[in-house]
Amino acid sequence: MNFVEELTWRGMVHDIMPGTEEQLRKEMTAAYVGIDPTADSLHIGHLVSVMMLKHLQLAGHKPIALVGGATGMIGDPSGKSQERNLLDEPTLRKNEQGLKKQLSKFLDFESNEPNAALLVNNYDWMKGFSFLDFIRDVGKHITVNYMMAKDSVKKRLGEESKTGMSFTEFTYQLVQGYDYLYLYQHHNCKLQMGGSDQWGNITTGTELIRRKSGGEAYALTCPLITKADGGKFGKTEEGNVWLDPEKTSPYKFYQFWLNTSDQDAEKYIKIFTLLSKDEVKKLVDEHYQAPHLRLLQKTLAKEITIMTHCEADYNTAVEASEILFGKGTTETLQKLDEQTFLSVFDGVPVYDVTYNDISDGADPMLLLVDKTGIFASKGELRRLIKGGGLSLNKEKITDENKAITGDHLLNNQYLLIQKGKKNYFIIKAN
Repeated sequence: MNFVEELTWRGMVHDIMPGTEEQLRKEMTAAYVGIDPTADSLHIGHLVSVMMLKHLQLAGHKPIALVGGATGMIGDPSGKSQERNLLDEPTLRKNEQGLKKQLSKFLDFESNEPNAALLVNNYDWMKGFSFLDFIRDVGKHITVNYMMAKDSVKKRLGEESKTGMSFTEFTYQLVQGYDYLYLYQHHNCKLQMGGSDQWGNITTGTELIRRKSGGEAYALTCPLITKADGGKFGKTEEGNVWLDPEKTSPYKFYQFWLNTSDQDAEKYIKIFTLLSKDEVKKLVDEHYQAPHLRLLQKTLAKEITIMTHCEADYNTAVEASEILFGKGTTETLQKLDEQTFLSVFDGVPVYDVTYNDISDGADPMLLLVDKTGIFASKGELRRLIKGGGLSLNKEKITDENKAITGDHLLNNQYLLIQKGKKNYFIIKAN
């Protein structure tokens, strides 16, 4: 596989330094991307860089994921207006382990092959670096004029900037440049990759390598991912879409991709899956013959959910999705874990009762009218039952006198009441 050709047809190349493709053809090449460790989980904004590393390894090259323990304490001037918070070392190490666990789903760290993936943390080589050593060994090789010419710096110092730029942020490109030099010297790393906003920082690294060691190093960036409607990719009302199932359930993760527009799905399926060029072309053609079937979105959501989580989580997400569209059964509901159940019915009114209200058997009239007030009157409830419009856990209630017991509780805590086709209510037994 030709790595650059592969990324190019997928729409994942924005800038590439001359000589990069020749270097990759010449020998197995180590390449790295930097990942900010401000959380113990990746979010989908990181996925483009991770997929670049995955394609790199599939092409026979060596991927290096650099956790920016040191640079994450500084703040990146590339379009961000806020400086990042200082992390203590225990938090940093905890986050590093969380990131490696997720990266292992995409990259092979355990292989005995020469191109096994590597995880490094720049805090390990920066923590003992004194300020005097740094300005002597690194600072003197890069001029202020060179640093000032970077777009990321110009934007922060321009007339539109209200905050200016701290010295700490200004030196970020030197610290990132030194990372590249360190990896070049210790791991023979000759390529750095990242988002297009990182071009200035990456090329400072190639310049530092050239000036300090006379070596050749290269740069490749991908476009920043955007949505067709101009909205920010990867953000929802709740915030980031995380890869950690505790932060974003596999159901919500699946739903994010399922709900993308046709235009976005056509772009994302190239970036976030390993489907071949022919497979993608066939899918796109089939999709536009019957767009209402949402084949692109379903395939995208399937591929990325299985890659990030597992096939069982994907199957659960599909079954959970069907519940809201009337295809779910009591058995499907009973299989859902609490987090998925609450994700599916996010925003549905919840009524609290005590466990004792249900455990010994509750009269539906008493529970649904007097205890919770889901229905205004017993007459309304009787009419609904008689008309076949009331369900408990996806089963029709046909007898107004049949007790609701603890055996009905989902996850030993919840009852799902459905009025008609679309009105849901949750009773929670505490």
